[in-house]
Amino acid sequence: MSYSKTKARTKATASARNNAVIYARYSSSSQQEQSIDGQIRVITEFAERQGYRIIETYIDKAMTGTNDDRPDFQRMISASFRKDFDYVIVYKLDRFSRSRYDSAVHKRTLRNNGVKVISATESISDTPEGIMFESIIEGYNEYYSAELSAKVRRGLKESRIKGNFTGGFPLYGYDIVNKKWIINEREAENVRKIFTDCARGVLIKNIAAELNEQGHLSKQNTPWTINSISKNGVSGTPSIELSMFIKNSCGSTA
Repeated sequence: MSYSKTKARTKATASARNNAVIYARYSSSSQQEQSIDGQIRVITEFAERQGYRIIETYIDKAMTGTNDDRPDFQRMISASFRKDFDYVIVYKLDRFSRSRYDSAVHKRTLRNNGVKVISATESISDTPEGIMFESIIEGYNEYYSAELSAKVRRGLKESRIKGNFTGGFPLYGYDIVNKKWIINEREAENVRKIFTDCARGVLIKNIAAELNEQGHLSKQNTPWTINSISKNGVSGTPSIELSMFIKNSCGSTA
């Protein structure tokens, strides 16, 4: 092989090592396109400074980072097997994943394909200290997500205790007035009878049949069925306690 061909091959290989893709994500439907635009702008500026050549951009909109069920994320991981790029650049590591397990699994896949994940805003070295720092960041990202989720659940629970409507569909036995749960007395009478009959051991299918015979409709203005009583008509998505009550008190639903 001539010197010129060897030099050209070496140059091409070196150039290929600078190929990179962008991965951008935001997690909430309340966030806006500007979040993605901002991430891509920062990453692009970072890539230009560092000499990376962006060949593709992967974007997941309103997708949580607590799991890997993200279309463009999976498309990016699959693309890494073609070995067309050597770097995945993210705005921050939490855009890649908020799960330490998913992060480790997919980084290993990428690493096996010769691809490294780089944060445009977090300076992480390849030293042992850098490995520890990265693990701390990923641990904090997962903690932040779990803590935020717990706070949201607590807030929703307190709002419900106060009788505030927090979204979803009105449950049978209630109306929503000025974002407050208000008892619908006509429906409430049927709700009390449903629970009374359950406590007496009446089968749910028989309770539904009686409601239909009397001309009562569910909250969706449809005839009563087993599911509309036990799953989404009276109780919404039932709590474990309510599900066990119905199961234990109403016998077989067949």
